[in-house]
Amino acid sequence: MRALPVKGLVVPLGLLVLWQTAVTTGLYGREQLPPPSDLVEAGAELIRRGELWQHLAVSCRRVLTGFLLGATAALVLGALVGMVKPVRDLAAPTIAAVRAVPSLAWVPLLVLWMGIGEGPKITLVAIGAFFPIYTTVSAALAHADAHLLEVGRAYGLQGPTLLTRILLPSIAPAAFAGLRLGLAQAWLFLVAAELIASAAGLGFLLVDSQNTGRTDILLLSILLLALLGKLTDTALGLLERRIPT
Repeated sequence: MRALPVKGLVVPLGLLVLWQTAVTTGLYGREQLPPPSDLVEAGAELIRRGELWQHLAVSCRRVLTGFLLGATAALVLGALVGMVKPVRDLAAPTIAAVRAVPSLAWVPLLVLWMGIGEGPKITLVAIGAFFPIYTTVSAALAHADAHLLEVGRAYGLQGPTLLTRILLPSIAPAAFAGLRLGLAQAWLFLVAAELIASAAGLGFLLVDSQNTGRTDILLLSILLLALLGKLTDTALGLLERRIPT
C-alpha cells in the first residue's frame, strides 16, 4: 500500500495557519479575508440551499466535456503535425499563432457564433485543453525514435496502426504530461467560460459572490476550483500508472 502523502499536507496546513493568524491579528479585516471557519459556514449555507452540488456538477460537466473534445482534437491534429512533415510545415505556424490568443478574447466571438447556451462555454474549455496536448504530442512525435519507425514499418505497420501500436506507446509519458497540462488549462478556462451568461457553476458563483460582497463564498469558490483541479489531475495520474508504456 502506498504511503499517505503526508509531506504534501505541510504547505497547505502552514498556509491555513498563516491565514488564521492574519485574521486574528487584524492584519486583514474579516470582510477582506474571512477566517476558514466562515468558509465552512458558507459551504454549509450553500448545501442547505441546495446550490453547492448544482454548481459543482455543472462545472465538472463543462470541464470534462470540453476536455474530452479538446483532447480528442489535439491528439488527432498533434499526430498529423508530428508525423507528416508537409502538414507540419503548413499548419504548425498558424496553430502557434492562434495559441497566443487570450481566453477572454474568444468569448465575444463564440457568443456571436454559438449564442449564450452551453456551446460556447464547452468550446472555450475545449480550446483551453487543446493547445497543451497538441503541443506536447506533436513535438514528441516529431522527435520520435527513428529506429522505432523502422521496426514498425519492417513489420508492415503503416498510418494509424503504426501510430497506435508503436509511436503512441513510445511517447506515453510525454502524452500524459500534455493531458495533465490540458486538464489544468481546462479548469483555468472554465471561469472565463462561465462569464458567458451563466446561472450556475463555480465561475458564476465566484463572480456573483464578488458582486454581492460575499468574500467567504468567493474564497470558497477558489478553493473548490483548486481542489477539483487537484482531484482530476490525481485521477489522470492514476490512469497513467495503470497503462503500460
